[in-house]
Parts: sequence; structure tokens; C-alpha cells
Amino acid sequence: MGIFNFLKKTPPQVQTLSIAPYRDDSTNFIYNLLFCDDISLYKGNKQPPYEYPFDVLFAEASTKAELQKIIDDRHSDPRIKVLAYNKQLASGWAPDKKELLAVIVEVGLDDGLDVLASFQNGTARYINHTGRVVVWETTDDESANKITSDLFSNSRNIVSQIGAWDKPRRPNPTKGNLRITFLVSDGLYFGEGPINVMFSDPMASQALTNATQLMQYLTKKDLNH
Repeated sequence: MGIFNFLKKTPPQVQTLSIAPYRDDSTNFIYNLLFCDDISLYKGNKQPPYEYPFDVLFAEASTKAELQKIIDDRHSDPRIKVLAYNKQLASGWAPDKKELLAVIVEVGLDDGLDVLASFQNGTARYINHTGRVVVWETTDDESANKITSDLFSNSRNIVSQIGAWDKPRRPNPTKGNLRITFLVSDGLYFGEGPINVMFSDPMASQALTNATQLMQYLTKKDLNH
């Protein structure tokens, strides 16, 4: 059982969320989990005593070395790594390296919000504007991995040219707008604008094209199951 298998069902406890673009509470919960910026969402759905790595992540005081062990573990889920990096940052410890761990694209449509989250290890989540969720846990699909690799390569190029956001995460983009968010070891980066402008932007267009390809691939796979 993977540590994030609870994302596949309605969570046992649904907390009140300040950012809630969907009608269903459990979908809003999954949406907010994607950004890994509120550890209480994870803690609220785990029962003590906490197993590793959650015992370290949920501890009031964790050392940099303890958190670094989680980060350096090649088996650690990228979302776990983001939580560990964020805890280091909150304690004033700079990351040992700059590492891109997730790319999240949000598109405000007439009927709601489409969201694709692609993670460093090849896993992904897609939330359709209807609230339907596609959970992709496969890490050995060559086609998906190639698209993911291209997406991350083009996304690193964007991250290298912009700065980290130093304020709380903004509410989801409104109708007609698109936001691409990057979860990086030293913070959250993002770019936002009208959908057509973002897809025409020289810096963002390639990554957004990759994200579209990945979304189409995942939804096709989901429909075939």
C-alpha cells in the first residue's frame, strides 16, 4: 500500500479549506494536497503513532539532518520531499540543492477548474472541471515518462528565469486564466495569465504543450480501463 493511497477514496476527515474550487469536499481536499503547503491536511488523515517519515514530518522539532534523510531517500515520494523541504525552509535552513519536484497546471474554464499535477517520479493527478479525479501511480510507462521528462526539462528552464513566491498560495485562477506552478526545493514558483497568452508565451508554451499531452494521455488511459 502506498502512503498516498488515501487519495483514491474519500478521506476519513475533510477539513474546512480556504481554497475550494469544487463542489465536493473530498475533491477540494485532493486539490489542496497537491501543493504540499499545508502539513495539517496530511496529519489530519493519519492516526498516531506516526510511522516514518511522518513521525519526522509531524514532529514539533525535527533536525535538518532528519529532514535531509527523507529528501535524500531515492524511494521518497516527491510530495513527501516537498513537505520535508518546506519544513527545512520554515526553520530557516536553505536546501542543499535546487530540485524541481512537481509541476501543476490549473486552467479556469467556463464550467470549472481543470488541474494537472505531474510529479518528479512520473506519478500524476488530473482533476477534471466536473470533479472527476484521475490517479496515475504508474512509474514505468515509457510514453508517460517521456512526456513527463520533457515537461520537467522545459519547466526547469522557466524556474531558472523567475523567482520564488514569498507569500501564501493564491486562490485558484478564475475563468479564462491559466496558472503553472512549480514546487521547488526552495519554494513555490508560478506564472499566470490569460489562457491564450500563456500558451503563446515563449517561456511557458513548451511546458504547457507537454502538460496538455500528459493530460490527454492520462485521460485516454483512464477511459480504456
